[in-house]
Amino acid sequence: MGQSDKCNCGSKQDCGHQPDPDMAAQDQAIQESLGLIKNKFLVMSGKGGVGKTSVAANLAVALSKKGAKVGLMDVDLHGPDIPRMLGLKGLLDISADNRMVPKSYSENLKVVSIESLTQDTDDAVIWRGPLKMHVIRQFISDVHWGRLDYLILDSPPGTGDEPLSVAQTIPGAKAIIVTTPQEISLADIRKSINFCRTVRMPTFGLIENMSGFVCPHCGKPIELFGTGGGFRTALAMNVPFLGRIPFDPKMVECADAGESYLEKYPDSEVTQAYNQVVATIMEADQTKISGMESVQREEKDEKEETVMKIAVPVAEGRLTAHFGHAAEFAIVHVENQEIKKKELFTPPPHEPGLLPRWLKERGVTTVIAGGMGHRAQLLFEQAGIEVICGAPSESPDAVVDSYLKGRLETGDNACDH
Repeated sequence: MGQSDKCNCGSKQDCGHQPDPDMAAQDQAIQESLGLIKNKFLVMSGKGGVGKTSVAANLAVALSKKGAKVGLMDVDLHGPDIPRMLGLKGLLDISADNRMVPKSYSENLKVVSIESLTQDTDDAVIWRGPLKMHVIRQFISDVHWGRLDYLILDSPPGTGDEPLSVAQTIPGAKAIIVTTPQEISLADIRKSINFCRTVRMPTFGLIENMSGFVCPHCGKPIELFGTGGGFRTALAMNVPFLGRIPFDPKMVECADAGESYLEKYPDSEVTQAYNQVVATIMEADQTKISGMESVQREEKDEKEETVMKIAVPVAEGRLTAHFGHAAEFAIVHVENQEIKKKELFTPPPHEPGLLPRWLKERGVTTVIAGGMGHRAQLLFEQAGIEVICGAPSESPDAVVDSYLKGRLETGDNACDH
């Protein structure tokens, strides 16, 4: 069943409902709108009360203050708090072509929320899944977002209709997951990470919110919700850790007053923490742009050489199935599909997550192994390194030569666990 044959329920299966004749037109409008947005981030959490909405709003403000064009979409349909946090009031305007005009928080920040579509902000939104998905699709197709560097989406807690709708509607969206150091929060966050893996939404990273509090009377740090749990969870689940945001009561005061904490307290520890997270986000974007420009230059210049570095774990001169404990790594330099040279390196002592970083630093683009665990494969994927498993125990030169000629025969992953 084609995309234009889907009904309002969003199912790709034969659900028995009548097709929506407007679905194809809306799909086209969504594609056109998303085509003008460079980066999309879904801010989510496994449970409520971790400060997810505050994080989404402050990330959007911080990015906009760095000069980026930012859209903030509040898809927490049952608890839309973004407008109140940012001091935005009134209904959305409608343009001449009957599209919604986002509320302007500043020159660089636009906001859309279900609260800005209701006459009485105290009215309860009592909707089920299909209607929620329809509204989220409208927030993309029927809104004048224009060109944006970043679209930040604030999702309700959990792994229900709203984050699932975002995953289905916005290809390329990445998740920023918010937690507190408290163990009960961490358990729910692990579910959020697994949700992202199930729906194939990349996890950009994890933020530990409310992480530490400095007593205003004695000046001593107090761990209100424990410490370090977010970092340990990120490490255990193989997702990037973006940083810790300290707890500050003034954040609550600013949210209630509809004021920007980052603008009111620009030198605070909390503001510095947000700026560090934003620096990571913008650095990743710049790296992506540089990579795209590099690819474009190579496509334009036919004389540009195709360069690869292929790593092979070896023992006694042949590929070894014991990837994580290999005595040596052969890094084979390839130019224009020809092997130019081979280098042998002794890897650092075995430590989870270390080999992807170590090989990335040496410019490796591809790893050919006999076997590799699932976690290690995810880490290499996040590092932008291709992984090929099930290769035979031959010399590195022979393995790479077979790979370049399309003759590499692979079997079972020797470390499939």
